[in-house]
Amino acid sequence: MKITNSCLVIALVVFVSYSPVRAADPSRFPSKAQVEAIYPQMEALYLDLHRNPELSSHEEKTAAKIADQLRKVGYEVTTGFGGTGVVGVLKNGSGPTVMIRAELDALPVEEKTGLPYASQVKSKNDKGADVGVMHACGHDLHMAIGMGTAALLAQNKDRWRGTFIYVGQPAEETVTGAVAMLKEGLYTRFPKPDFAIAVHDSSGIAAGKIGYVSGFALANSDAVEVTIFGRGGHGSAPQVAIDPIVIAARTILAWQTLVSRENSPFDPAVVTVGSIHAGTRSNIIPEEAHLQLTVRSYKDEVRQRLIDGIARIAKAEAAAAGAEKAPVVEVVETVKAVYNDPKLTERTVAALRSALGDSNVELTSPAMAADDFAEYGRAGVPAFDFWVGAANQEKLEAAHKSGQELPGLHSAYFAPDREPSLKTGITAETAAVLELLGKP
Repeated sequence: MKITNSCLVIALVVFVSYSPVRAADPSRFPSKAQVEAIYPQMEALYLDLHRNPELSSHEEKTAAKIADQLRKVGYEVTTGFGGTGVVGVLKNGSGPTVMIRAELDALPVEEKTGLPYASQVKSKNDKGADVGVMHACGHDLHMAIGMGTAALLAQNKDRWRGTFIYVGQPAEETVTGAVAMLKEGLYTRFPKPDFAIAVHDSSGIAAGKIGYVSGFALANSDAVEVTIFGRGGHGSAPQVAIDPIVIAARTILAWQTLVSRENSPFDPAVVTVGSIHAGTRSNIIPEEAHLQLTVRSYKDEVRQRLIDGIARIAKAEAAAAGAEKAPVVEVVETVKAVYNDPKLTERTVAALRSALGDSNVELTSPAMAADDFAEYGRAGVPAFDFWVGAANQEKLEAAHKSGQELPGLHSAYFAPDREPSLKTGITAETAAVLELLGKP
């Protein structure tokens, strides 16, 4: 997941019929001994993935490793799906179908953790620039957690009935992978899931704990680009020019009223201008100014109102300045909001509490980050999105006392507390899957 597009959360999305919530059966969940037994293999996989990250849509070696692991534990595996995606299927009689999603891609970030297994990988991005590459969002952790879940389900077929699907999704950070897999027929070429699950770590929750939200968990995210046109001229004679920088400044300030005056305070919304580029030197009034925005919301009607308002205000400010050409406003990237179905949340949290203990499952706050995992829900799957803690307990407590923040997702210094994060994630995800699969 990426912060600008997406990544902070372990997501649990589920197709479900809404029966009354019942107490979870802990005897169906993996034992501590079982998790301990597979941990060395999953740790080795995690370390390998962390040392050898690959950028979005270029995850060939990563995908091959996941496919190989799935084949070794008895899965039917399809590769090259939706780009570099992997789909592993394990059938075990008649019953529900449960899908988990794990992201394959890493970020163009040069790692600075100093860990002995830190990534040293350098690559070229899609623009041909040399960049460092790092799993700075925890996708390596997600893949290893998912593989631990896959292995435990293969070992415990006597505890469930139905079909389990592991989806290794490419290009989450560019928010194109989920759409690509759905367009290629994820829900038609394979058994359509009744339940779908994805995992994501959090740097703000201690390793060993789970956080969850009921309702909206992650936001709609729209990247908007605006080009404002003026009339160029000499900086000493602004009266014969139309200054697009001044228009841009007025426009940026006016956009703030979309949230403060046009939006209900009960509907979260964000309009941030992250980039403005215009001109070449101090004594030249440029022809145009280019702005890049990120727009966040939960409700679809709020999203549309914000986007419409951005265009309306930009055009009005340009007209007020006498600009001869209206601005161009383009939505260049969109991710939908993840919504946790309240009834489904209640059911699944009961299973997580049973597997991990009440004190290790916490109600947390929604985030304005985004994740293209939402696309699986928008395609007909009620969603439950939860967090798996990745922060070292002692370091997190020290940070809280000092008023500082630990390095978070997308930071060059982000480093999950490996062992408790992996073990808790595997236990939680496996328990969630088994709760949703049919009983033997």
